[in-house]
Order: sequence, then C-alpha cells, then structure tokens
Amino acid sequence: MDTDALTAGLLRELRATRPYPALSLTMPTHRTAPDNNQDPVRLRNLVAEAGHRLDADPQVSRETAAAIRAELERAVDEVDPRRALDSLVILATADEHQIWQLPRTAPERVVLSDSYLTRNLVAAKAQARPYWALTVAADHATLWNGRDGGIEVRETGGFPLTAPKEAPNPQREERIGDTPSTFTYEDTRNFFRTVDQKLRAVLAADPRPLYVMGLPPALSLLDEVGEGSKAAVGRVAKGAPADLPPAEVLKELRPALEEGARQATADVERRLDNARSAHAFAAGLDEVWAAVREGRVGLIAVEEHFQATVRVTEGHLEPVAEGTTQADDPEVREDIVDELIEAALDGGADVVFVEDDSLAGHGRIAAALRF
Repeated sequence: MDTDALTAGLLRELRATRPYPALSLTMPTHRTAPDNNQDPVRLRNLVAEAGHRLDADPQVSRETAAAIRAELERAVDEVDPRRALDSLVILATADEHQIWQLPRTAPERVVLSDSYLTRNLVAAKAQARPYWALTVAADHATLWNGRDGGIEVRETGGFPLTAPKEAPNPQREERIGDTPSTFTYEDTRNFFRTVDQKLRAVLAADPRPLYVMGLPPALSLLDEVGEGSKAAVGRVAKGAPADLPPAEVLKELRPALEEGARQATADVERRLDNARSAHAFAAGLDEVWAAVREGRVGLIAVEEHFQATVRVTEGHLEPVAEGTTQADDPEVREDIVDELIEAALDGGADVVFVEDDSLAGHGRIAAALRF
C-alpha cells in the first residue's frame, strides 16, 4: 500500500491495541539502480533480526514467534521492487501483515509493541500533499486522487457516478416549446445532489484540498444543490468527458494546482509572520518539540527533507554523533521529525512541508503557537 490508502479510519485501526507483539519493520529503500540492489539484502537482514528479537523475548511464545516469522516471509515475497520509493514499512502480527512503500525516508529498525508504529506513514502522507479532484458533467462524475505530480481515478465512496439514462421525450419538448438546458432537468439536479452527498462523505472520511472541473453550468448547479464543492480551493471551467485521460486532467488542473500551492505558501508565511509579531513563535527542533508536547502548536512548517537523530534527555532533544542508532542507545530517536509530525497532527495542528533551506534561519522547522 502507499500513503493514499492511509485514511483516518485506517490510521485508527493501525493504532489500535493488539495482542503483544505487533511488529513494525522500517528501512530506507532506493528507487533506482544500482542503489536498489542492496535493498533485498538489507530487508533479509532486518527480517533475521526480527526473528532473533522474537525468539529472545520471554513474552513471546514459540508458536507466536513462528507465526509472525511466517507473515514476514510472506511480506518479503510480496514486496515489489518496481514500486520502491524512499522507504519500506512492514507491519505484522501472528494473523496478518501489511506492506507500505513510502515517498519519505525512514530509519532501519524493528519495533515490538502492542500497536503498530505509524509515525513514518503519517509523515509520508503529509509530505505527499494529496488532494481530490472532481470532474463533473450532466451525466457523470469522476473522483481523482492527486499527489506528487500525478493523478489517477479513485474508485471510492460510490465514484465514478453515471446518471440514469432517460429516453427522449418529444411531447415534453413540445410543451416547453424548445429543448431545455440539460442542467434544468430535475433528473440532472437529483443526480448532482447524489454527487454532492457522496463527495461530502469522501471529504469527511479523508479531508484534502478539493479541485473541481466542469462546464460553468455544471459547477454552478453543483454549488446550488449541495455544499461539498463550495469548499473547493480551485475551479476549472472546462468540459469533462467521462473518458478524459489522467494526463489531460492534470494538464487542465495544473494552473489551479499551482495557484493553490502559491496561496498555501503565502498563508504559511502570513501565519508565521503573525506568530512572530505576537511572540507566539517557536523555531528549531527542540523548541517546536516542547511546544508540540504541550499541545500549543497550531501550525508547523518543516523543510521537505529535514531529518534528525537526537537523544531525548529530560524532555529536551540533544544532537548525537552521526551514525548513532537506537540500537546503540534506547534514548536515541532516529525519526524524531516524523514522530513530531504525527504528534502535532494528533493534536490538531496543521503541518506544511516547505522548500529545503527556506527555514535555514530557524533550524529547518518553525511553528505558530496557539498560546
């Protein structure tokens, strides 16, 4: 699976308490040769380490250890190197396994706990900047999943939708005196009400920025009969045939996407400027970490590729020597930025990734505080 699958409901499920042990395995991977040649070897080494950890744990029975090892072996066989991104996460219990390939790096580690490790998944999804796009016409509506410069049809929540076919009615046209606009038919209005209902359900289950595309009468009717499209951050007044290819959809959406990105960047800058003026600003990993733990953060801006390994000492973060891992010191956090992002999102904060070096004067990460 990839980050698109990480809905709020699935995240709750992954975080649920499970019979000990729930095993989480994470490792960095490579997208291209020759670097990706090392990935299968590293994965096998990590799986072997996981097996040793299970065998050495007095809380894990021999039968449970064998069952988890079997799930890990199945996972290894199912990993598709052609889909490799920047990290691999395997989650396993005695009854199941899940494979996640993520566009954000993660440290090499094996964790045994009573729930799955989700911080790397959450941070990767936040970084991917996913969005929804809805293309709508009088007789159909298609939902598109967009992220990382790509877009694809998403079959979810009842989408794609096609309106019931209505036979021509010459007598009706004679009574009216002319062929009315398709968008004045009550059947079309009812179809758009259905589109709106299903769109609102999708947005509630997986909130993202929304872009809508269709002819002006279609967009106007969608706004008139419902509420979902009114939250759109971008609109494209363009015909939307049912068989429009992804490349064409992305081409038509690109100006709106670029404007949405500019507006988002300007909003982040404005919020950080206001926070500085109000003395409600934190900068640097240690300050932001402390504010997140206190539940004070309303917005975090973090550079795209900022990663840090630290030691947690009395509630503060201290840098450690390069190459230090959690295996060397249990107080070391190799993925502290991802951990911080997950905690901030759990606390209701907005998390925005910005260009590398744009926060160089603030320690690569900054926050606007609620109080």
